[in-house]
Amino acid sequence: MNQAPRDGWITTQRLRLHHVEWGDPAAPPLILVHGGRDHARSWDAIASAFADRFRVIAPDLRGHGDSDWVSDGSYEMADLVADMAALFDGLGIARASVVGHSLGGNVALRHAGTYPDRVSRLIVIEGLGPSPKVAAEIAARPIADRMRDWIGKQHRMSAAEQRSYDSIDAATARMMAANPRLSPDLARHLTVHGSRTGDDGRVRFKFDPAVGNMSPADISQAEKHALWAAVTCPVILAYGKDSWASNPAEDGRDRHFRDASTALFDDAGHWLHHDRRDAFIAMMQDFIG
Repeated sequence: MNQAPRDGWITTQRLRLHHVEWGDPAAPPLILVHGGRDHARSWDAIASAFADRFRVIAPDLRGHGDSDWVSDGSYEMADLVADMAALFDGLGIARASVVGHSLGGNVALRHAGTYPDRVSRLIVIEGLGPSPKVAAEIAARPIADRMRDWIGKQHRMSAAEQRSYDSIDAATARMMAANPRLSPDLARHLTVHGSRTGDDGRVRFKFDPAVGNMSPADISQAEKHALWAAVTCPVILAYGKDSWASNPAEDGRDRHFRDASTALFDDAGHWLHHDRRDAFIAMMQDFIG
């Protein structure tokens, strides 16, 4: 699909984490962080648009792509943010522009609130987490109920076998069923780089099935808002008009930022950087340079 990137690795918290790079290592860094159950190579097309003037870096989050899985199947947001900090440290990055999608946007945003001096520009694609309405509904449930739900899901995931497919074509069809907006070529690209074939000849996606069961013991909404308010760089909150996600300009979440604007994309869902790639790249070029 695009020129193959260079592979790299860092080790943090006893995990070996993979990343890929494009462009001149001496150029200004641009970090692209994928969403849940995705992988670094989903950024190939966007990376190729910036590799002539940036050192473009795309990590595989823990439990995703070619990075290690955690041994206990428990994926905490604090650990993902620590991994992001380790990427900056391990690659000697003092300051970077960052783009994050969904889970990756949430991670990138918390990292930027924790280390404001490290981030010069930030684009968060539907990465603020639940809307205020949904967050209130979650918080209204007793913690014991939420804990039991999480524990039950952990046990079921531990007992279940990872889903497999008899061919790349079958796995690609599953990818397209999950996101009908994907073109056949893009769906195949995402599948080829996001799966591996086992000794039994079956194709399995690389992500740990447990990544979808986040712990109920996360920081509070007030603490999230404090991290958002601590971000000092300009921020774009990007949303697809056809997405299920709530618009932060309408639900009030944008007011927690010092310098944020909301960008809405017509004819786009949750994966708006795929659905409207050219428009998204144009926005990035105007914002990041």
